[in-house]
Amino acid sequence: MAMTMTQKILAAHAGLEKVEAGQLIEARLDLVLGNDITAPVAIREFAKIGAAGVFDKAKIALVPDHFTPNKDIKAAEQCKAMREFAHAMGIVNYFEVGEMGIEHALIPEKGLVLPGELVIGADSHTCTYGAVGAFSTGVGSTDMAAAMATGTAWFKVPKAIRFELSGSPRGWATGKDLILHIIGLIGVDGALYESMEFAGAGVAALTMDERFTIANMAIEAGAKNGIFPVDDRTRAWAAEVAKRVPAAKRPYVEFASDADASYERTISVDLSRLEPTVSFPHLPSNARAISAVGDVSLDQVVIGSCTNGRIEDLRVAASILGGRKVAKGMRCIVFPATQAIYLQALREGLVEALVEAGALVSTPTCGPCLGGHMGILAKGERALATTNRNFVGRMGSPESEVYLASPAVAAASAITGRISDPTEIIAAPSRA
Repeated sequence: MAMTMTQKILAAHAGLEKVEAGQLIEARLDLVLGNDITAPVAIREFAKIGAAGVFDKAKIALVPDHFTPNKDIKAAEQCKAMREFAHAMGIVNYFEVGEMGIEHALIPEKGLVLPGELVIGADSHTCTYGAVGAFSTGVGSTDMAAAMATGTAWFKVPKAIRFELSGSPRGWATGKDLILHIIGLIGVDGALYESMEFAGAGVAALTMDERFTIANMAIEAGAKNGIFPVDDRTRAWAAEVAKRVPAAKRPYVEFASDADASYERTISVDLSRLEPTVSFPHLPSNARAISAVGDVSLDQVVIGSCTNGRIEDLRVAASILGGRKVAKGMRCIVFPATQAIYLQALREGLVEALVEAGALVSTPTCGPCLGGHMGILAKGERALATTNRNFVGRMGSPESEVYLASPAVAAASAITGRISDPTEIIAAPSRA
């Protein structure tokens, strides 16, 4: 029976020759992930199970990133619970402040996910790792607890939607604009419990950072996961990680969809026709091309998060903001996604360019994305962010507004004080 890439990964991890959509399976896990919001709940449930220990000390990752550096006493207690559990269980991959990062950028950086692997995390954006050809998805804290004890989880095999990509992005259009465009096409429930599979000649035009961004936001269309084929870019990425991280030298398996695999539908997208795209409040699906945005003034711009806090994103922001100034009264906050990305940005002079332009550059944290800390919006304020959600009250007051866009649009908008096409500021560089 023909299978999609996702179905093949699930079948292999379930020890089955084949699976089909709707089938319930139990599969072994390559990594179990939790953060400072979800892991403490899982730890309490783990204690109730009465397990003597975790299934594999090297296959669990705990990353305090949402309310860290600790914003208050409750946040400190949450992280303390994670820290004590990690030490008690001998968990190898516990990343504290100073060596941590936003989990969905940190996990690939540390070589903890490779093509063909199966990862679950108690965070909805765990789907990020589909960028490298892995199956990854978010689960609840009780599922995380059981997984830490057993090394397995149950799944319903998802149906799939194929996104046939052609052409190459032009101008300032990026992977972020592609995923906002797609969510605008199909809606926030357009891929409900389905696999979003990206394919076609256009995939080769997307960088790994762009693929991480796209897979990250698959959940915003309701998808179980998003996944990219393993190609030369993926292999080069894996080889580069293996140079830095000895553990990443482990062998991996490349899976590919069968030519006659079954899809619920196929959606074609010509990347050359993409415009920079902005999602208006209060849903990611409320997407508009930059040419249709109109005059929208802003109070704050946020560049960063697990969606767009990677080195390419900071390079784009610095290329636009460098030598210019953030608009008077505008708050521009930049969050590199990991310490390594922060250090790279320092070495390349990006941080200096951003600070001289009037931006604030912070240690890695999820804080502003979920309205946790650093950048909370007051009643009536508007922010444009490179994050992934713009629900009511997402970044503060329920009477504030959040607009989603790429780092290029965000940087240009920080300069003008309103949502702006980056071409108003500078011509787009050619893509490699």
